Formats: sequence, C-alpha cells, structure tokens
Amino acid sequence: MKKLILLCMLAGYGFNAMAQQVKQIPLWPGIAPGETVKKPLEMSADSSRNVHRIAAVTDPFISVYPAPLEGRKDAAVIVCPGGGYNILAIDLEGIEIAKWLNKLGYTAFVLHYRVPQKREGALQDVQRAIRIVKSRATEWQINPEKVGLIGFSAGGSLSARASTLYEKQTYSAIDAADKLSAKPAYAMLIYPAYLDEGENRTLTPELKVNAATPPMFLFATADDKYGYSALVMTGAMRDAQAPVELHFYNKGGHGYGLRPGNPAADAWPGLAQNWLEQILKATH
Repeated sequence: MKKLILLCMLAGYGFNAMAQQVKQIPLWPGIAPGETVKKPLEMSADSSRNVHRIAAVTDPFISVYPAPLEGRKDAAVIVCPGGGYNILAIDLEGIEIAKWLNKLGYTAFVLHYRVPQKREGALQDVQRAIRIVKSRATEWQINPEKVGLIGFSAGGSLSARASTLYEKQTYSAIDAADKLSAKPAYAMLIYPAYLDEGENRTLTPELKVNAATPPMFLFATADDKYGYSALVMTGAMRDAQAPVELHFYNKGGHGYGLRPGNPAADAWPGLAQNWLEQILKATH
C-alpha cells in the first residue's frame, strides 16, 4: 500500500510539469559518483502546507523550463530547492520559481540534487548541472557566461557552496562538458541556511570567499531562525570586496517561496528581478 501511495504521488508530482512537456536531463550518464544503484524518485507522504516533497534522489537530473520565445533573454537560472538537505520542496522552491523566471524571460532549470543528507553528492550535482547547461547553451539560446543560480534554504547553502568552491574538483571528468568551468555567473540566495556554521557562528569554514566570488543577492528576515546566515555571508563578501546586495526584512519567517500572504514573499521577487537585470547588463 505504501508503494502504491508513493507511485500515485510520483505520478501527481508532474502536476502541471508533464502537461507542459518538461524535459528531464540526467546529470550523469551512468550511476552518479558515490552511488551504487539508480532508484526512482521517492515522494514524501508529507504534503503539509500544500508543499510536495521529494524524499530521496539517487539519480539526479535537471528539468528544463524554456522561456517563451517572446521576450526571451539570453540568460539562464538553475533553481536549487530547499529542504534541509533531507528533502526537496520541489513545487514551492522549484517548479513555481521556474515558472516565475519564465515570466521574466529567463530559461530555468530545476535541479533535483541528491537527498537525503548527501551534501557532497549535492555539490557534485550542481557543478555538473552548471557545466551541462553551459555546454548546451546554443540549444537553449542562452549565453554560457550568463548561467547563474537561485537557491532557497538548503538550496541557498548549495548555491553558496557552488559559488565559492567552483575550483574544487569534486568528481572525475566524464565528457567534454566537464572541461568547462563550474563557476556560476551570479547567485541569488533566498532565506539561505547553514552559512554560519563556523566557530561562534562565523562563516562556514568550507566556504572560500574572495574577490572573484560571483555577485550575490541575499534576502532574509529577522524572525527566521536561519536569518543570521545571510548576514554572515554578506559580511564575508563585503570583506573580500566581492559584489553583494542584502535585503533583511523584519518579518517573514522561513520557507515561503513565492506563496502570497507573506510580506517577505511579496518583497523579494521584485528586488531580485531588479538586481538580476543590473547584473546581466554588466555581463557581456
């Protein structure tokens, strides 16, 4: 019975995705590094707050959401959903974000990175995703120098890791795509988590921020228990003289995505849109 429920949820996971003929591209031609077997996606039975959650990913992939031809821009954004590195909040912080980006003229890629608790695998997945998108830029009519990230909560952590560890060799090269840089052009971190895991809540030691770190946009709120992450990351970027913009609101909490009825959810999209447009103007 449990398997039947999971299969039904998995079929329903495509909610509008399948109707839109969303293309899924595997990140790895065989079994992903460190894995021993490929398994189907597992959906969580928890759909509280009307959020669909993927409980397990062993065969990571990206879902492609091309921007409409009319008004299409030559930039692309890889979307990293959150979920504490335990699950992926795939609609709230994945599909809904991709559709929003499409409305702005950007092609979007929703990253289904490995969970639960596979942080090293997740970093491999986002690096590989960046390289694949760049390698197929002509196919999607995008500029490979304008491929960036947006991440939420743990996805914000992953985006920060990808933005600071892009020179780290996390897996052995597989094909021509792996000759390309894994450096994103920019990163938008929305209520990011796990960036203040250093001693006395300083910057997480893994993160290596310097002047070459890609430009970052950060949004968080004071009543978010993870809110200090955004402050610490912004301070590190400022000290390194790397481009950074922070918006820190009073209320909003955590995990709101684009859902209406939350002051933070109402605020961040317009701010991020304006910032991204300015960043891309400076990118040739």
